[in-house]
Amino acid sequence: AMNLTDFHDSALLKLDIGGPFLADVVDQQTEEYVVVQISQTEDAGPRRRRQQQVVYNWSLPLSSRRNQQIITTRTFQIPNRGTIFINIQAFLQESRSVPLSMKHQYLHANIEAQVTIASIILVGVYVLIILEIVHRTLAAMLGSLAALAALATVGERPSMIKVVEWIDYETLALLFGMMVLVAIFSETGFFDYCAVKAYRFSRGKVWAMITLLCLIAAILSAFLDNVTTMMLFTPVTIRLCEVLNLDPRHVLIAEVIFTNIGGAATAVGDPPNVIIVSKQELRKQGLDFAAFTGHMFVGICLVVLVSFPFLRLLYWNKKLYNKEPSEIVELKHEIYVWRLTAQRINPASREETAVKCLLMQKVLTLEMLLRKKLMTFHRQISQEDKNWETNIQELQKKHKITDKILLIKCLTVLGCVILMFFLNSFVPSIYLDLGWIAILGAIWLLVLADIHDFEMILNRVEWATLLFFAALFVLMEALAHLHLIDYIGEQTALLIKVVPEDQRLAVAIILVLWVSALASSVIDNIPFTATMIPVLLNLTKDPDVNLPMKPLIFSLAMGACLGGNGTLIGASANVVCAGIAEQHGYGFSFMEFFRYEFKL
Repeated sequence: AMNLTDFHDSALLKLDIGGPFLADVVDQQTEEYVVVQISQTEDAGPRRRRQQQVVYNWSLPLSSRRNQQIITTRTFQIPNRGTIFINIQAFLQESRSVPLSMKHQYLHANIEAQVTIASIILVGVYVLIILEIVHRTLAAMLGSLAALAALATVGERPSMIKVVEWIDYETLALLFGMMVLVAIFSETGFFDYCAVKAYRFSRGKVWAMITLLCLIAAILSAFLDNVTTMMLFTPVTIRLCEVLNLDPRHVLIAEVIFTNIGGAATAVGDPPNVIIVSKQELRKQGLDFAAFTGHMFVGICLVVLVSFPFLRLLYWNKKLYNKEPSEIVELKHEIYVWRLTAQRINPASREETAVKCLLMQKVLTLEMLLRKKLMTFHRQISQEDKNWETNIQELQKKHKITDKILLIKCLTVLGCVILMFFLNSFVPSIYLDLGWIAILGAIWLLVLADIHDFEMILNRVEWATLLFFAALFVLMEALAHLHLIDYIGEQTALLIKVVPEDQRLAVAIILVLWVSALASSVIDNIPFTATMIPVLLNLTKDPDVNLPMKPLIFSLAMGACLGGNGTLIGASANVVCAGIAEQHGYGFSFMEFFRYEFKL
């Protein structure tokens, strides 16, 4: 037991208790448990003694393994200025010691104020990204810095070690490893070869080709990570569009839509689904891998059938072809690439300065050539190629495999990496995370390919995208500590409870679906899903509510996965696709992405 008297004008008390507790269990009834009782004295008048009133009871089930330490956190409101008493009692079957640790912290702002601050920070980040005032990476960094400053203001000051722990290094390792693999893969000419083959298979029909690409992306995303799928598909799509004189932006946006849709079909296709099937409480109620995949797969098939005609309707009046001849488009893209290369050179030495000057001279020469071509050629809109068979022969001569030996090595390593991804999802005895698999595959390919110009490979890595994800992880975790995600879940539960009983299930399914979709389009769907699962489980156990568990969980999964299509930063695959496209000179803005994805 301990007494707290130095809280002054604090509004909240935060407790961190560490001990041998059961992890990942909601309201688990065990024979051994610890009860944390928080009480406060209230002034009953000048002639009566001050009475001690129990304010909160917090039960923590104990594990049989006494050597493990799990830290659980909970925040309590302080109702008055009286002394706070904290009593900890252990209810055991036999007398033995239970190692516990406790840390308390005072917070100066109540939950409503913290949620308001978090909402303002999130809106500010979106304003910076939407209006393109700064690059999205810098916007995420500024947002994470503002969120950390807000935490410090209310009294919660996370250490640098704690902030670094918020970053999901498995995701960053997966991105980095796949970026290195794709960078080496592109040296073989395989992406050009695939582009020509896809054009030939579609017989020159653009929409047939787009439908085929989207369908393959959706199927792969059901079994692979969405990020991996888009990292493999984006270079192929860009090269294919360049060959056909198409604008890659619209095709890439369509592919991302179906990548996110396909990822929702199975229990391993998207991180929210993985979180759901990993919950022991849900497995005990019959929601295992097979049951979850069986239900979600049927629903996603219906979503795909509806999405294809709706996508065609969205692009009905959109000219997918470039409005200029392919020769001018390629020249403009070449100017952009040379200029970007010159800007990336830091003139620290005389040689680097000379190289930069030569590149800028080349840019000026190409710009003069572009002006002459624009004066010569009339602007014309390409139509679907009627002589596609003749064009195919010319394209096959121009775009061939440049290094067959390197291609065999790349296909071998990439095949092993993808096989390990599959085995990691279905075989629990493999103790390698996806990030480790990608990193080991990248190192293996670097050794086999005998890369001497290592800096060239590193220059193709999307460092801005990796930094964006790191800042985004910190931002979302800080917003969670400001109770934004908990507040959304609690308000959703309150809305469900006030609905009449005969309409409650239908309203609950629709509400959970749309709240999850809208929330996942603006905040990371991983912490949101992890927060909503206990809320929904407690809601289904409430006898006054009387709701089944499975429909609500399926609504949560559907909304959290498909909600990533809402905005550019709603899903990891969106950000990766935008980063690779920007590196190739085909970047698209937040609003351009939002205009098509949010409608669908």
